[in-house]
Amino acid sequence: MKEKKRVYEALVDGAMDGLVGDALYDFVRKRCPKASSKKIVRASLLALSDPHLKDRNILDVIYALAIKHRLDDTTVDDEQDEEVQEQEKPADTAGQDRLSSSR
Repeated sequence: MKEKKRVYEALVDGAMDGLVGDALYDFVRKRCPKASSKKIVRASLLALSDPHLKDRNILDVIYALAIKHRLDDTTVDDEQDEEVQEQEKPADTAGQDRLSSSR
């Protein structure tokens, strides 16, 4: 929980300083080097649900960062899933189908 709070604080601090997009992400990574993209997205969601944060611009910046990196994580996960599926495919199932249908 401490790590998520530190990431949350870095997000808010960076957004309040006017950082956006990749600059904000880099700022958070610099302050919290162990924070993964997934942790940053989770901290972003925490910030978005914080009733004390009311500045529309800051919320918009954090929201945009969360969406961008959530989609990036999903794309990477999808690509990894496709690679695993490719590796698990049998070498030649079409040839086996022809053999069984000719019997």
